Amino acid sequence: MNAREEILARIGKAVAGAADVEIPRNYRTDHDVADIVGLFAERVDDYRAIVHVLPAAEVPTKIDETVAGRRMIVPDGFDREGGWTDLDTADGVITYCAVAVAETGTIVLDHGPGQGTRAQTLVPDYHLCVVRADQIVAGVPQALARLDPARPLTWISGPSATSDIELNRVEGVHGPRTLEVIIST
Repeated sequence: MNAREEILARIGKAVAGAADVEIPRNYRTDHDVADIVGLFAERVDDYRAIVHVLPAAEVPTKIDETVAGRRMIVPDGFDREGGWTDLDTADGVITYCAVAVAETGTIVLDHGPGQGTRAQTLVPDYHLCVVRADQIVAGVPQALARLDPARPLTWISGPSATSDIELNRVEGVHGPRTLEVIIST
C-alpha cells in the first residue's frame, strides 16, 4: 500500500457510517448589471489588457489592423484565412472564447473550435481574443453553467504576470505578455 492509498483508507475508515450531507449550492446569481459588456471591458482593462468594444461589422477590419505584420497562430475553427503553426516563431495567437465573466474580467477557453490548444494559447507572447457580447455572463456561477467540466479549461484574467520576492512585476512568464480583447457587440 502506498502513502496515497493509506491516507485514503484512513479517511474512508474515519467517515464510515457518517450520514450523507447535501452541500448547498445557492451561489449568488442575482447580479444587477445594467451594462454587462461595459463591466467586462472595465475589468479586463484593470488587468492591463488592451480592450476594444466594437460593433460586429467592424471586428474583421480591427482584426486585420491588429495582426498586420505579425505571424499569428490561427486555430482550426477560427473564421480567418491562413495561420502560423510554429510555436517557436509565432508572434501571437488569435482565438475566440467559450465564455467571459464580467464581474472578474475573466476569459475562459475550453479549447473548442477557434480556441486553439493550451500550448497555442500559452506559448506565444501575444494573445488576441474575440469575445461576443452574448458570451459575457455576470458571474462565475453562470460561466460554470455554460462550461463542460470534461473539457480542458484555461481561465485568463489579463496578461500573464507574477512578482518576484522584491515585488517587481514580471510579465509573460506563464503565458502571453500581452492580451488584447475585441468585444463584438
